[in-house]
Amino acid sequence: MNVLIAGANGKIGRRLIPHLAADNLQVRAMVRDASQAESLRQLGAHEVVEADLEQDCRHALEGQDIVIFTAGSGPHTGPEKTIDVDQNGAISLIDQAKETGVGRFIMVSSMRADNPESGPEKLRHYFVAKGKADEHLRTSGLNYTIVRPGRLTEEPPTETVTLAPRLDNFGDISREDVALVLAETARRDLPDSEFDVITGNTPVRDALDSL
Repeated sequence: MNVLIAGANGKIGRRLIPHLAADNLQVRAMVRDASQAESLRQLGAHEVVEADLEQDCRHALEGQDIVIFTAGSGPHTGPEKTIDVDQNGAISLIDQAKETGVGRFIMVSSMRADNPESGPEKLRHYFVAKGKADEHLRTSGLNYTIVRPGRLTEEPPTETVTLAPRLDNFGDISREDVALVLAETARRDLPDSEFDVITGNTPVRDALDSL
């Protein structure tokens, strides 16, 4: 199976590559800077392709079964760049994925993307952008999974989570554990689905089985 990671050199993307490579999946890492290629190959990427989310990415999407969108401007970026990447870049990649015959799209979103007003005012532009991209994916016709992690940390993985279609309590989760959740999601033939996820007490596989 061929998997494209958009944002492969990011903090989640780099952690995801080894998980997918361990399953003998053919990982194509999509980056904006070709100088990042060698380090991503060392992590297990089968191929590295240079592409910009704000441009035509169809050459990167050709022949891929799954796209995992881990790219992002970050919650501390100004509204304009957030809209360019997290909203418009994601929407454009969804459309191009459909055009090129990709079967499945896994989106890394954020808790509160479906209810931006519940978050801090300084981050609402980020939640709004994520929410618009998520809604576009829902109506795209692609098979999709939307993964909405809580506050991302650099803590070591626990490999245990709390996961549900919606969680009332906003919490933390390590980027390592998000990568594990994404890898386990990619391994499964899930129907259209979306869920919040934070650190918890349930092993990742068991949590996904409960969806």
